[in-house]
Amino acid sequence: HLINGEHYAGAERVQDLLAARLPALGYEVAFACLKPGQFAASRQTPSAPLYDAPMRSKFDRQPVRDVVRLLRDGGFDILHTHNPRAALVGSAAARRAGVPWVHHLHSPTSRDTTRGWPDRINAIVERFLLRRAAAVITVSHSLADYARESGIKSDRIHVVHNGVACRGPLAPRVVPDRDWTLGVVALFRPRKGLETLLDALARLLVNGHHVRLTAVGGFETPDYEAAIHSQVDRLGLAGVVDWRGFQRDVDRELAAMDLFVLPSLFGEGLPMVVLEAMACGTPVVGTRVEGTPEAVRDGLDGVLAIPGDADDLARSIERFLSGEIDWQRVRTSAHRRQADQFSDQSMAAGVARVYETTLAARDARTTAKAPVRMS
Repeated sequence: HLINGEHYAGAERVQDLLAARLPALGYEVAFACLKPGQFAASRQTPSAPLYDAPMRSKFDRQPVRDVVRLLRDGGFDILHTHNPRAALVGSAAARRAGVPWVHHLHSPTSRDTTRGWPDRINAIVERFLLRRAAAVITVSHSLADYARESGIKSDRIHVVHNGVACRGPLAPRVVPDRDWTLGVVALFRPRKGLETLLDALARLLVNGHHVRLTAVGGFETPDYEAAIHSQVDRLGLAGVVDWRGFQRDVDRELAAMDLFVLPSLFGEGLPMVVLEAMACGTPVVGTRVEGTPEAVRDGLDGVLAIPGDADDLARSIERFLSGEIDWQRVRTSAHRRQADQFSDQSMAAGVARVYETTLAARDARTTAKAPVRMS
């Protein structure tokens, strides 16, 4: 798997879980990192070999040579990439090494950040490259639509929903009486909608609700962190927001929350942390963006708000606080739905099927090219 490696967020947890589950299905996994960083220290599968192939600029071609050497020396059968940078390097390396290339779409590249032109340029490059891929895995049906709109043929697109480990029987919890702890877990950046959540929190307090916010995760940039803390001060929320930073044990954080809120504005394929909250039995308040509604059925497994609308987000949260939505029923439904449809086992099985199809197609081409011996 060719990855960036500087963070340990949703896409990286997918990669880590695949390394844990694919060996039981006959596929050993190794990693090569183009931007070595947090992934190496935070991953849960240290037995999977990890190599550094640092890419020092957009025009650095050394990683291509490094990955070609790794593929050949390691006898790897497939190269699996997970982002535009990896696709740029991986498409060239796979072609030179003579191995099939599979790409994993975790989010829509054209609207992955708020940077406008860089996103559009990345999307154009990715669209050109992915036409060479043997297979494209998308984590949701919404991303499959995005891939088709980008010109990728339907017969090469495979939807494999993200999945997380099942947590066993649902732990009993009492419905909060008066004081509610809201929580958010993310790598905080503009598209996650943290500003909207803070505005909604202020509205809830004005409406007389006893709520606090636990924010788990780091910030993508110091400038964005400063802007968020300035908003907290401006809204007078410093006393009701607990900044937890990056935490290895996300389950423990989720279990301490009464509601998990992910106010994403755009750019979500299928958020792993939403599935983790469902697995822990923590009801979700999300937004109607990309793949989130494929996991959370509005009113059944959680509540979905309008992206970027603080009033609607506050009203969605209030549906739980007021008892309009049965908190216990939702947590039971969400827990069951995750186990039935969004497990790490089902995700790994889906990826293994893509590998099997890809290798079968490679073998068929090899057989077709073999010279015919005449007796």
